[in-house]
Amino acid sequence: MKYALVTGASRGIGRAVAVKLASQGIPVIINYQSNDHAAQETLAEILAAGGRAEVMRFDVANEKAVVAALDSWEDAHPDDYIAYLVNNAGIRRDNLMFMMPDNDWHDVIDTSLNGFFYVTRRLLPKMMQRRHGGRIVNMASLSGLKGLPGQTNYSAAKGALIGATKALAQETASRGVTVNAVAPGFIESDMTRNLPIDELRKQVPAGRFGRPEEVAALVAFLCSDDAAYITGQAISINGGLYS
Repeated sequence: MKYALVTGASRGIGRAVAVKLASQGIPVIINYQSNDHAAQETLAEILAAGGRAEVMRFDVANEKAVVAALDSWEDAHPDDYIAYLVNNAGIRRDNLMFMMPDNDWHDVIDTSLNGFFYVTRRLLPKMMQRRHGGRIVNMASLSGLKGLPGQTNYSAAKGALIGATKALAQETASRGVTVNAVAPGFIESDMTRNLPIDELRKQVPAGRFGRPEEVAALVAFLCSDDAAYITGQAISINGGLYS
């Protein structure tokens, strides 16, 4: 059985991705760091729709926790493997750089970039050995493409993630594993709730923020067999908002 692991799947875009993949018949592992209630809500939504899912709590920025959780899952699923990985976990700690505390820099980098490294490195060997169309989708951001003021840390993490996506895609293509990044613009979620939405909406040619379900649809396509020849790409989904 081929499973999907979605990191940071308890809320927002991660939840929408988990629900979408489950609706396509893929058993989903819902990763989350601390919000048990939100993770159970995601699980309940998938199960109510007839999908298969389970929760897996660990902090993607903690290498030992990542390895322990995935080792335990593999021990319990000897005949299964994770063929679809969506590295969605990320946090924002916005501030002007000259006022930014060390922790706000390191926490954002650790979650978005190091988290991608720890989880992906752990799952890659089996994905490549199977040669059955492994899919890795990394959640980047408009901030990683053009940079946004007040987000030097977030832009650095997401920009590096895009570069890593392009490099890793070349390492895994011969084994049938595709690696792509999705770069959302302004999307309705917990991460954008405290932004000046009315002002930012005016910058978007489409005149609105995107919905998590729209991002999830793109991720699901990149995980499908139809996307087997798409790799090393950073695909924007931003309502026409460019630098």
